[in-house]
Amino acid sequence: MLNLITDIEGIRIGHASDKTLKSGTTALLCDWPMVASCAVMGGAPGTRDTDLLSPDQTVEAVDGLVLSGGSAFGLDAAGGVQGWLRQQGRGFAIGPVNVPIVPAAILFDLINGGNKEWGRQSPYWDMGWQAAEAASDRSFDIGTAGAGTGALTAGLKGGLGSASDEDQHGIRIAALVAVNALGRATMGDSRHFWAAPFEQGNEFGGLGLPPHLTPDMQAPFTKMDAMQTGLSLEGLETDDLGKPGGNTTIGIIATDAALTKAQAKRLAIMAHDGFARALWPSHTPLDGDMIFALSNGQKPLPAADDAFINLGARAAAVMARAIARGVYAAKSAQGDLFPSWQDKHG
Repeated sequence: MLNLITDIEGIRIGHASDKTLKSGTTALLCDWPMVASCAVMGGAPGTRDTDLLSPDQTVEAVDGLVLSGGSAFGLDAAGGVQGWLRQQGRGFAIGPVNVPIVPAAILFDLINGGNKEWGRQSPYWDMGWQAAEAASDRSFDIGTAGAGTGALTAGLKGGLGSASDEDQHGIRIAALVAVNALGRATMGDSRHFWAAPFEQGNEFGGLGLPPHLTPDMQAPFTKMDAMQTGLSLEGLETDDLGKPGGNTTIGIIATDAALTKAQAKRLAIMAHDGFARALWPSHTPLDGDMIFALSNGQKPLPAADDAFINLGARAAAVMARAIARGVYAAKSAQGDLFPSWQDKHG
């Protein structure tokens, strides 16, 4: 296993990134239509086609999912992925027409030091096409890549993370997440990650938990606090990154267990516990936190009564690990507002 969401059979991942823009897009393509749902628990989400993922809606499966920077402009990326899939003959059949189903979620990276003067039309439709064209079922970059290219957390760069796990029954679960949270992934100003109890091997440094908690670890610290420490750009108001829509952690939890649409919805809800275990604070009124859940339908769940409970618990753990990996792998670039974890602690 690669410790990536591509460990789930039938899933392909592609990125498009622009270092000057300090933004990017990540496309997840399904080799066949897969059951999907979602759960939004932040107060300022930005999404496309998520209503159809409710268990009571008609369409059962999706052809792909998109995570993108760019705030509302980034929703155009789903159109690019949809256009690429349509060219491949994919989509929900309506008479002679195929309509690819590609829900999307975005994060806010418009004020991060990148050049957003793109003129009449945003670049995100083209980035979506490029990400779809580059999609592969093999290894892919995490950290400062794709939707995580311009992501920020409170005082550190954010990034794109992924992780996977397999249980004793051979059922796999994996996460993909773009971390642009209002809060922190680290315990105060230390190098230790909140997700440390779930770490496997040394996937985000192997540092474990600190020997004791300090007051700064227990107090919420946000981007608003970080900006007030002087890490601001000329002309940028210190509270701009703390406004509604200025933050968001968006993710995908995927499994090869066969799930109904209702079960996928519950899995997305349970996976949000991974946000709470890896980010402090999370699910705030100023975050747009949301998770897609995806099932390739290849393996039946065990008959045990607690089988789905265990799957949901593992979903939260793998999501927490993916969040820490995304921040841990981020790389600094010229013009960044905040340093990367590697520059500060590595």
